[in-house]
Amino acid sequence: MSIIRKSEVLVIGGGIQGASTAYRLALKGVSVTVVEKDSVSRHASGVNAGGIRLLGRNVAEVEMSKAAMNMWQQLDDELDADTGFRSRSLINIAADEADLNTLRSREKQMHELNYFHEMMLDQKELRERLPHVAGHCVGGVVSEQDGYAIPFHSTQAFRMAAERLGAKFDEGEQVKQIRKVGESWLVMTDTKNYQAEHVVNCAGAWADLISVMMGDNVPMSYSAPMLMITARMPHFATPVVGAVSRPLSFKQFENGTVLIGGGAKGFADRENNKTRLDYSLLAEGAKNAIDFFPIMKTACINRMWSGLEAYMPDNLPVIGKSARAENAYHAFGFSAHGFQLGPIIGQVMADLITEGESKFDLDPFRVNRYERKIL
Repeated sequence: MSIIRKSEVLVIGGGIQGASTAYRLALKGVSVTVVEKDSVSRHASGVNAGGIRLLGRNVAEVEMSKAAMNMWQQLDDELDADTGFRSRSLINIAADEADLNTLRSREKQMHELNYFHEMMLDQKELRERLPHVAGHCVGGVVSEQDGYAIPFHSTQAFRMAAERLGAKFDEGEQVKQIRKVGESWLVMTDTKNYQAEHVVNCAGAWADLISVMMGDNVPMSYSAPMLMITARMPHFATPVVGAVSRPLSFKQFENGTVLIGGGAKGFADRENNKTRLDYSLLAEGAKNAIDFFPIMKTACINRMWSGLEAYMPDNLPVIGKSARAENAYHAFGFSAHGFQLGPIIGQVMADLITEGESKFDLDPFRVNRYERKIL
């Protein structure tokens, strides 16, 4: 039998949530090991659009997102690394009056909750910020602190900072079995056994499988959101850009390249660790970019890709303690908007493990929120 590797906490999954959790625990002096079936930041945390977005968050996420945004502002200094973070603002464009009505309803809701970080823009203000926007666009909404970072660099920054504090990362170790032995968790891969008092599920698109091993069932799905990037273009857009009711998301980097997203999904083959692109949907995404910014007609697509991402039915993540097991925790199902939350999720997990509670309301994110209540 292989030697058992012991630590106080075992984190399953080496994406930004897992790496951030390891860092925050190591910062508290807790011994922690991260097991990753492939390599750190191999999947969603390395290939997403890198949006650092407070704008448009579900109200259940706003407090955590605000805390994460504050952390991003000084994260490079804290981790002694270049995450690629740039505060550029994020504008969601209103294409017509219906979009403006949607934004007005959102503004009313947010103001009633005492949130004022989302500011409406009229057509004149929109054109001042985005001179190349199409003539039919009538306004929008902006969040000034928002921006972007480089996903791979950010995740690796957390990993290296955690390792400097003593955390261990084991790559190429796919979890095959989890069971409770006395007060400890025993986690087995094909080649190694791990023992820990606490176990944290940050397994991304594979998190439902890990959840079952821990005793929790979740209606999680997975998909393959696609991205494409252009060759360098003349600078025309400083803010990150989205749209109120159209699948549009893009940003122009400092080198002139433009990253185009918007949520179009390719074909996900989780069992074989692969994705396949849907070129017809990518073409629609390119058309949307041209509709909002005619200058994009001149763009040349340089590369296209997709990653595997976990989704929950309500598009809210699972964050918190296991419903059925002691000293077990979840942070997954971020539904293509978890990257910005990475820094604060690590803090939430570390607080749950070391203090037994979090300062945030985690009830909307509980793992068993879909289970029927027996009256």
